Amino acid sequence: MDPKLLEILVCPLCKGPLTYRKEARELICKADRLAFPIRDGIPVMLIDEARRLEDTEEVT
Repeated sequence: MDPKLLEILVCPLCKGPLTYRKEARELICKADRLAFPIRDGIPVMLIDEARRLEDTEEVT
């Protein structure tokens, strides 16, 4: 994930910052507990495509 792209991307729901989770190829919004997938190197920033993080999943 390009660090410059990560700097400008925000959660489409709350407009908060995102964290890159490399091993899962996801961008994480800690505030909304959503994981946005990265497919073929392109972040899919659609709320309908995001998965809700489980209560047991640690958000770092």
